Amino acid sequence: MLDWNDYRKQLAAGLKEIDQLRGYMALSAAGQKADLLGAKVRELIALAVAVTLRCDGCITLHTEDAIKRGATKEEIAEALGVATTVNAGAALAYSARAMDAFKEYPSAASPREPDSLANRNG
Repeated sequence: MLDWNDYRKQLAAGLKEIDQLRGYMALSAAGQKADLLGAKVRELIALAVAVTLRCDGCITLHTEDAIKRGATKEEIAEALGVATTVNAGAALAYSARAMDAFKEYPSAASPREPDSLANRNG
């Protein structure tokens, strides 16, 4: 596991050097202008998205920001539960796509001999 505090410090130092950060910050600020959701809910959403994207940098920053905006451990856990549910649902939806791809593969429609690799391993 990561030392999240050390990682957050390293990430912050590295991000200061990236010129494109200004554009990201402007985009982020634009999303906050209406403030219909509130800062805490926005951070919980960002954290859930970070988990679905598997972005350690995003996870560490949005966890910190969610805590700073008053998110409790239980609220964070609920947001992560939503992320897990969406990931499972997305996997199910894309599993259907994989089966569609299988059906479209030319040799899938006709009976065929078992793979020679399966015979060697079995």
